[in-house]
Amino acid sequence: MLIKTLIAGFGGQGVLSMGLNLAEAAMLEGKNVTYLPAYGAEVRGGTANCTVAISDDEIASPVASSPEFVIAMNQPSAVKFQHHIQSGGLFFINSSLVEAEIIRGDIEIVRVPANKMAEDLGSPKAANMVMLGAFTKKSGVVELADVIEALKHILSAKKKLLEVNEKALQAGYNLF
Repeated sequence: MLIKTLIAGFGGQGVLSMGLNLAEAAMLEGKNVTYLPAYGAEVRGGTANCTVAISDDEIASPVASSPEFVIAMNQPSAVKFQHHIQSGGLFFINSSLVEAEIIRGDIEIVRVPANKMAEDLGSPKAANMVMLGAFTKKSGVVELADVIEALKHILSAKKKLLEVNEKALQAGYNLF
C-alpha cells in the first residue's frame, strides 16, 4: 500500500527535517521510501515543503498529487495545501500559527499547538518534532520507536539536541 505525505511550512521550521526523519523511520521498518524536498530561493523564512512516499512495494513516482496526509506548519501552507489532500485524508495543522478556516468538509483536521508545546518544553525550535510525534500517533504510518531511532541517526553529530527533540516527539505523540 502506497502512502504519501506532504509536509509544508516556512524555511527554518524544520519541515524538511520532519520529512527526512519520517523517511528514515520507514526505512528502518523495511519499507520502500522516496523523499522529495523543495524550498524557495530564500531558504530560511521562504517556503519549504517535502513529499514522503512510503510503500511495501516499489514506488514509481515521488510526487504526491493527492496525498493521504498533509502537515501545514504555517498559515500560507494551510491555505495552499488544503486542496491537495485526498478526500478522507488527515490534515495536520500547527494551530499555534494557523488561524485559517479550513473549508473542506471531507477531511479530518488535526489541530496541534506545536509551537506552544515546544515553548512549554523550553525549546521553541522543537515544534517540528512535536508535530511529527502527533503525526506518528494519529497516522499510524510508522512506529514512534522507529522515529526516535531515526532521530538518533540523523542527530548523531549533534547529540546535545537529541534529548529535547525526543521529549518533543513524545509530547506530540501523547497529545492524542
